[in-house]
Amino acid sequence: MTLSSPNPLLNLNYETALENLGNDYYDEVQAAEFPEQILRFRNDSILPLLGLNPESVKDEDFIEAFGKFKGIRPFLALRYHGYQFGEYNPYLGDGRGFLYGQVRGIDGNLYDFGTKGSGRTPYSRNADGRLTLKGGVREVLAAEALYYLGVKTSRCLSLIETGESLWRGDEPSPTRSSVLIRLSWSHIRFGTLERLNYIKRTDLLKKVLDHVIRCYYTDIEPNDQAYLQFYAQLVQRVAHLAAQWMAAGFCHGVLNTDNMSITGESFDYGPYSFIPTYNPQFISAYFDYGGRYSYGNQPFICRLNLEMLHLPLSSIISVLDLEAALTKFDSYYDYYYYKLMLKKLGFEIEKIPSSPARKLVDKTLQLLLETQIGYHQFFADLSEQFNLGWREDPATVLENSSFPKGDWGSFRELYHALLNELPIEEMENVAKRLHQSNPKTALLRPVIESVWEAIATEDNWQLFYNLIEKIQTLQ
Repeated sequence: MTLSSPNPLLNLNYETALENLGNDYYDEVQAAEFPEQILRFRNDSILPLLGLNPESVKDEDFIEAFGKFKGIRPFLALRYHGYQFGEYNPYLGDGRGFLYGQVRGIDGNLYDFGTKGSGRTPYSRNADGRLTLKGGVREVLAAEALYYLGVKTSRCLSLIETGESLWRGDEPSPTRSSVLIRLSWSHIRFGTLERLNYIKRTDLLKKVLDHVIRCYYTDIEPNDQAYLQFYAQLVQRVAHLAAQWMAAGFCHGVLNTDNMSITGESFDYGPYSFIPTYNPQFISAYFDYGGRYSYGNQPFICRLNLEMLHLPLSSIISVLDLEAALTKFDSYYDYYYYKLMLKKLGFEIEKIPSSPARKLVDKTLQLLLETQIGYHQFFADLSEQFNLGWREDPATVLENSSFPKGDWGSFRELYHALLNELPIEEMENVAKRLHQSNPKTALLRPVIESVWEAIATEDNWQLFYNLIEKIQTLQ
């Protein structure tokens, strides 16, 4: 649907693909009315994907569309269930957000505009349906950092401060409020399918999967194996995503099945962290007392969540076929993880990594674990110091770095040997890959806290904008 409006954001060609499925999947809701709207962030880098020239979109256009919520109806709060820390919860759903609208990008893909902090819905329970400003700032930063590190992720289109005082147990309160617009492939989650199994509606399960395949798995032709092909591809996508998180040194924090997208896309950044050092036991969420969602546990949890989908999918797919498809997860993950880690080390490997390449990755991880040097700093040093001399003499590899005691001689020999498997003209590409994969700026907790401190105490947003610029330019 196209509206007659001078506001380019309201005049996009909004589609109704999900709405057309019918109200078995959602409830129509209204957005909250906020006492004020202050645009704190607009993601101009996304606008060209929507066919918009950033210069033609005013700040007031963002406020009208995404702060005052004028012009687009209906808003849809999706229904879903989920396993939360291993326990099934049938009382979930969009509790502080909704599907604002769906638009087709210039790349031909369908994208969702989803809100966060837009007010109460039937699934808010006792919560206020709001988002703290700090939570909004943190999500903007996480999504941009992951995107520019090559992770398949949702992104934030805008963040608007809304002028309310909120009370939270995990932030100094009262704290400021905000509403965020998230751009993603789809709102549909693992928990969407789990809910349909819980209410015993196989017909609705098939209907939503037909929609998912039609919109997001377009290479699958209609046939009697289409649902199995969808699941097999989802296994591969999720394995790839887990590998991306691990290589990026990212810990999501809360990988419940309602936080897993049916498209294999990363989204919803609450208590996340980028790891300071390589530590598989690193825990991001303060309430994850058992370490279920620790950094090193993420591939296992992703595989487990895929296995939990067997229950709803078993009504339309053979359990044996589902199990066979899932067995490929480990090999997918292994391939993608080594490929991504080798890219962080400067190498491009298309086939299954060779023994020397694997040895280099394994030695790197061993040293990072033993020495506990900064994970991101190590790779940034590698990028900054790389030179042709490393190809001639292994002793020159990272010679300007001062590392704790460890078997660095073996690392240097392995790195030197792998460089010499490449032609000399490939060295420029090694340098480029190192730069693209290893920016100097790492989104560690102290960095985020320093940005928030300036906002909270002085309403100074410059550090935030400077950090966004560094992230988007791989500085």
